[in-house]
Amino acid sequence: MQWRSILVGLVVLRLSLSCMLWLAFGLGPSWGFNFHLGFNLHKLDLLFREEKETEPRDNSWSQRIHGPRYEETETTCASAGEESPKRSYLSFFDGNKDEYVRRYSSFPDTLKAKMKDMAKEMFYFGYDNYMKYAFPEDELNPIDCEGRGPDVQNPSNININDVLGNYSLTLIDTLDTLLVLGNVSEFQRAVKLVIDTVSFDKDSTVQVFEANIRILGSLISAHILLTDPKHPFGNVGFEGYDNELLHLAHDLAVRLLPAFENTSTGIPYPRVNLKNGVPLDSVNETCTAGAGSLLVEFGILSRLIGDSTFEWVARRAVRALWNLRSNETGLLGNVVNIQTGQWVGKQSGLGAGMDSFYEYLFKSYILFGEKEDYRMFTAAYESIQNHMRRGRESCNEGEGDPPLYVNVNMFSGEIMNTWIDSLQAFFPGLQVLNGDVDDAICLHAFYYAIWKRFGALPERYNWQLQAPDVLFYPLRPELVESTYLLYQATKNPFYLHVGMDILQSLEKNAKVRCGYATLHHVVDKSKEDRMESFFLSETCKYLYLLFDEDNPLHKSDNKYIFTTEGHVVPIDKRFREKQWNDDFPCEEGALAESEPVNQPAPRNISNCNRIPEERRYTLPLKSVYMRQIDHMVGLF
Repeated sequence: MQWRSILVGLVVLRLSLSCMLWLAFGLGPSWGFNFHLGFNLHKLDLLFREEKETEPRDNSWSQRIHGPRYEETETTCASAGEESPKRSYLSFFDGNKDEYVRRYSSFPDTLKAKMKDMAKEMFYFGYDNYMKYAFPEDELNPIDCEGRGPDVQNPSNININDVLGNYSLTLIDTLDTLLVLGNVSEFQRAVKLVIDTVSFDKDSTVQVFEANIRILGSLISAHILLTDPKHPFGNVGFEGYDNELLHLAHDLAVRLLPAFENTSTGIPYPRVNLKNGVPLDSVNETCTAGAGSLLVEFGILSRLIGDSTFEWVARRAVRALWNLRSNETGLLGNVVNIQTGQWVGKQSGLGAGMDSFYEYLFKSYILFGEKEDYRMFTAAYESIQNHMRRGRESCNEGEGDPPLYVNVNMFSGEIMNTWIDSLQAFFPGLQVLNGDVDDAICLHAFYYAIWKRFGALPERYNWQLQAPDVLFYPLRPELVESTYLLYQATKNPFYLHVGMDILQSLEKNAKVRCGYATLHHVVDKSKEDRMESFFLSETCKYLYLLFDEDNPLHKSDNKYIFTTEGHVVPIDKRFREKQWNDDFPCEEGALAESEPVNQPAPRNISNCNRIPEERRYTLPLKSVYMRQIDHMVGLF
């Protein structure tokens, strides 16, 4: 019987220790821990239960998601330790905090120069092989060293055909990156190739959004850099250039215009055939980002050529979407019917289907100075903060979970699922532009922790399960973009380490015979034979700029922004001047009287002075919070 007594004693001891851990660290239902206690079952039961009463704001976003705790009775462990003092569960992460300071607090100039060269070599390995094996086709298959164009045998393959239009996509998308890297001669050669070989008179059905940001935006950017004497890259024009890139941009935009016709709402069809207009079998549903992220490129084109048509249709689409937002939450959904105006997808988030809509509200204001755009952005940002943001109030202070933005129902604000996607990693960069640097630091740290775990960002990551939901990584730039902008805002060496980690991961996991390949599976690192154009246009560009302190973009007296495809566009007074009179009716609701008219001016785009001096040379996020985030994604 002695062994039975020992066994019973061990069981009792384990239960007692579990209860003491519960009390000592104040865990509650925090998502940051995986203790196998009974509350995990309660969490699953409560996950999608609607809260019946309004509760005071809590610094644990998981509690707000999961609802109130079950009532504790005399039989629970809570009563057994009533006299035990409760400590913050953040004390669990106090150990080994100096390891973060040792790793991230400095970055030698020699190492910075090495990483700059490494980013440059990465770009040219992909670019040179595209030119050698793929041009004039749209993309490079980096494993087989072949070119790729539209899938003409399978028109329904929209994963390919939405992007590839048989118009030398990668070459066009990469034009301004050549200038950023200082290669004027290759830029001029590439421009001449585009002028001589590219035509949009093609029987290709493409997505309006993709053609706009990748092709139209790059043509406009390259044209401005060729002709604007104030740009920082020096005199890059060449004899005989007669605005051909601008003419190509205009031709493409005209071919996209049929998408805006015959829609009851003014929201465009998602796809057009470049030769024949909207296909007869076109669907009536489109995503918010796809329809609402055209204003930057269309607006610049209108102001360059003096034709209001393009800005007018793009702005009408933005206003139509804005007028469909929820009266209760101020949020928009992610998929809408362009004829009925009914929301087909009611999820509101910051990732796929929504991301660049918010980005272009703000960047349109920066470029064009239209107060309407800024009013919409500030209202949207407030709704995001009120309904999507979970976690403690301050990123770098206080108790509870770190800030995180979750997917919610646009009408109720209730959480809809427990995943976030890699496109959401753009949002810290937008927060930097808006001056919300502290929140940007925390959200970026969460995505960086996921990168450290997998050596890539899975397309979807389930924060509840601490595992990827969708496993591929197509070399997306969003985390690199936010890293670059945070470094520009803070000059903290931590972000140089992040960039180095990303560079080394890409070299190790994605490099193949003729370029860099999409990761099919972020865990086993199997690959797909595709190198999307944004890898050269954005990912490599932001990595290079991160380490190139002396780049002309950083030394110029003129200010620039990047489009959502990473194309360089000057903030120019020309774009704040219209050659036409506004005749768009304001009573459609975008400027409703209930919205405040006198908004404060946006905060300075340069936020370096907003970071306390002492924090520029220490970690941007305290070690205890870094360890907390690392633990929450399963790093230890």
